[in-house]
Amino acid sequence: MPEMQKQEWTRQKAQRSCAAAILCLSTSAFCLSQGFVSGEVIDRVLAVVSGSLITLSDVNAAYDLGLVKPSDSGDRVRDVLSQLIDRELQLAEVNRYAPPEPSAADVDREVQNVRLRFPSPEAFEAVLARSGIDLAHLRETMRENLRIRAYLDQRFSVSDERRQQVVGDWLAGLRRRADIIDLYLVGR
Repeated sequence: MPEMQKQEWTRQKAQRSCAAAILCLSTSAFCLSQGFVSGEVIDRVLAVVSGSLITLSDVNAAYDLGLVKPSDSGDRVRDVLSQLIDRELQLAEVNRYAPPEPSAADVDREVQNVRLRFPSPEAFEAVLARSGIDLAHLRETMRENLRIRAYLDQRFSVSDERRQQVVGDWLAGLRRRADIIDLYLVGR
């Protein structure tokens, strides 16, 4: 990466981190000034990845919609959060290199695959409502997932077994270079 581009990327990364910190502090100050301290918790920020927030609602929605598959480690929230952190890092890379946009038909197919995980349209709609996600948000998530998949296919065109190792190493490098604030603590 040319030095000038690297400096710009580092500056933007610092600005995003600063913006996330200001948002968290501003929200806390507002809540304290309004007497919300002992009020109801609406949502919980579990991580900040290069300025992007990941909330408990995001984790629950990803799990409830079947967008991620947690391991059998016993801590579903930790597993899903880790996958969402990785997804956010991948998406940042995808946005830097801009693979081709998926077709509307491909996005429709992915949304339909999510719908088919539920026994009825009502059950699907109930999960969307409970998660605070509308169909447009789900479509955007599916579009992003297809872009990530296309990027990985383009960048890591090796055997499946080798690909898992190479992508894992790549993600570990992204995690080392990224600003990640992981706020999730078991039992809190």
